[in-house]
Amino acid sequence: MFETLGSLTASPWIYALVAVSIVLDVFLPVLPSGVLVITAAAAAAAAAGTAGTVPVPVPEQVPDILLLLVIATTASVLGDMAAFRLARHGGARLDRAIARSRRLTRAQERLGTALARGGGALVVIARFAPAGRSVVSLGAGKTQRKVAEFLPWSVLAGMAWAGYSVALGYFGTRWLGTQWLGTAVSIVALFAAGALAAFLVRRPPSAAAATPAA
Repeated sequence: MFETLGSLTASPWIYALVAVSIVLDVFLPVLPSGVLVITAAAAAAAAAGTAGTVPVPVPEQVPDILLLLVIATTASVLGDMAAFRLARHGGARLDRAIARSRRLTRAQERLGTALARGGGALVVIARFAPAGRSVVSLGAGKTQRKVAEFLPWSVLAGMAWAGYSVALGYFGTRWLGTQWLGTAVSIVALFAAGALAAFLVRRPPSAAAATPAA
C-alpha cells in the first residue's frame, strides 16, 4: 500500500488527486484523503535530503509542502460549501434522505443554536471525526444557516485539518528518519485524532453542566 501511495507522490497529478479526494470525501467519507495528504507531506520531508541525520533517498519530483497545504485547505472548504449548498437547496428528496440518518437528524437539532450562538467550534472538531464533516456541512445547510455563519468556521476547520495532516506527515518523517515509518505513525495519529473528535462531537453539549446542585 505504502509503495503504491509513494509512487503517486512522484507524479505531477498528486495535487489534483489530493484536491478531488478531499472535495468528494464530504459525500464519500471512505475516501482516504487524509492518508493522501500525509503521504504527500512525508515525501516532501524526504525531499529535504535528510530526516534527522539519516540520508533518505527521494524521487526526482516531490510535492511542495506549502502548495500541498494551500490545496488541502482550499479543497476542504470547497467540499464543505458544496455539501452546505446541496443541503440548503436539496428539496424534499434530500429531506427524506437526511431524516433516515440518525446522525444528520441529531445535527439538525444541535447545529441550529450552536452555530447561531458562535458555537462553530463544533465545525472544526467535527472536521477530524469520521463522517463528521458530512454531518456538520449537511446539517448546517439543512438548518438554513447563513453562509456568513458557516463559511468562516469551515475555513478554520480546513486550515486546522490540513495543517495537522501535513505536519504529521512532514515532521513524522523528519523525526523518525524513514518515510514509510513516518507515514504509518502519522496515519495512526490522524485516526487517533478522529476518534477523539468523534467522542467530543457525540458528547451532549450540556454534559459539563449536568452535575446536580448540592
